Amino acid sequence: MCIRDRIDVASIDVLAWLSGKVGDAFAVTEGTAYHDGDGIVKPRGILTYTTAATADATRTWGQLEHIGTGASGAFPTSSTSVNPADVLVDVVGALKAQYRANARWLMNSLTAARVRKLKDAEGRHVWLDSLVAGQPATLLGYPVEIDESMPDVSAGSLSIAFGDFQKGYTIIERPGAKFLTDPYTDKPNVRLYAYRRVGGAISDFNAIKLLRFS
Repeated sequence: MCIRDRIDVASIDVLAWLSGKVGDAFAVTEGTAYHDGDGIVKPRGILTYTTAATADATRTWGQLEHIGTGASGAFPTSSTSVNPADVLVDVVGALKAQYRANARWLMNSLTAARVRKLKDAEGRHVWLDSLVAGQPATLLGYPVEIDESMPDVSAGSLSIAFGDFQKGYTIIERPGAKFLTDPYTDKPNVRLYAYRRVGGAISDFNAIKLLRFS
């Protein structure tokens, strides 16, 4: 009995099972592309655009604004005049008011572990875990999304993003994965080709801010 026959008489829906597996693989690939994709046969990632330490009114369109921490690969060292958490306040302040209502933070788990230790001038943690199951933690009052595709903290890294990503980044897609069945090329095997049509790019460069560790 060839593979095709086994698909036809299988007790489970093989294509449905494969669709779930392929969907998981596509989700990982697309998530990475939304950060690092070069825009060639894939979405263009938010971290591939040039950045500048200039405000919205004076920055060249097509660039994202970054706010530097003032320390290479780290948050600034605490002192009587500097609080490490202040750079996060600066990021929030750099985002215009019309984007803040739906703004959120984006960072990976290792970066989040660093941020969780930061305190304000009164000694209170700026990170607050949610007491409601399924709700995200908040940082300075804004939700935090843990995204492992964001880079670890290193010299010059853009490890934290903040903004209204729905307004700032546009995704165009044809929903669902498509399958092409080829029972002829490799008899008696059946080849299954899966593909998705999806694209993405920044559409509003004022809606997203990046924290640069430099």
